[in-house]
Amino acid sequence: MSDSKLGGQFTFPGTSLTVQRIGYGAMQLAGPGVWGPPKDPDGAVAVLREAVAAGVNHIDTSDFYGPHVTNQIIRQALHPYPAGLVIVTKLGASRPPDKSWLLAISPEDLTAGVHDNLRNLGLDALDIVNYRVMGSGHGLEEGSIAEQVTVLADLRRKGLIRHIGLSNVTAAQVAEAQAITDIVCVQNNYNVVYRQDDSLIDDLARQGIAYVPFFPLGGFTPLQSSTLSYAAGRLGATPMQVALAWLLHRSSNILLIPGTSSVAHLRENMTAGQLTLSPQTLAELDGIAALVDVKH
Repeated sequence: MSDSKLGGQFTFPGTSLTVQRIGYGAMQLAGPGVWGPPKDPDGAVAVLREAVAAGVNHIDTSDFYGPHVTNQIIRQALHPYPAGLVIVTKLGASRPPDKSWLLAISPEDLTAGVHDNLRNLGLDALDIVNYRVMGSGHGLEEGSIAEQVTVLADLRRKGLIRHIGLSNVTAAQVAEAQAITDIVCVQNNYNVVYRQDDSLIDDLARQGIAYVPFFPLGGFTPLQSSTLSYAAGRLGATPMQVALAWLLHRSSNILLIPGTSSVAHLRENMTAGQLTLSPQTLAELDGIAALVDVKH
């Protein structure tokens, strides 16, 4: 699949890391509830290899997925890694045996998390590490992140991290982090329905910083919209393909990391990069958020 069919390319600011705008999110490679091994380990390996063979060179993961599971599958499937592959991971949580999600934000936790990612991915340094603020559910919560970002900046100086990003953060937290170190990407909840980050996306675009929507298709509650369905019907596409294509059209700094454990679904997601949305269709899709009661 050509570069243009994966949404074009983006270079993270101040780096030599250039990726296709359609990447892959590895969370669904773990078992149910993002816990334990997948039901089909060979299928998980096949999805990763298919993605890379198709030109995907941006994989999003975390060692707390599983825990350890997705990183170990990535290593099994792709190590030694092909030149140009960018693996982005995240810190901020841990998974105890009761399968809950706990904060892991002390300097010791963050340092241990970096070493867990390095070990399970089989790397000497991590390309990009996002500090993930674990708010209530997937909501944002104001509060200082200076201590955690400072720890990551120190790990970067030590050579364990090459670049730093943020996840589930407010505009104020982005500004606070930028006063400490360079930030190359922000990963927040955003899609054609849930558009609270419109102004943040535009501000980051002016700075050349990547914005990576998690839940680009609605996450645990898939997007449903008659407008989306009608647009898909006209284009001969699925509603989810149109939702991904809308994100690519929304701003040139948006990178996609849709996840799946199915090769067929992976191919469907990647095809979104080939869709062209007319000004009329974009206008219709832009209006969806105003019609939907988004629950916080």
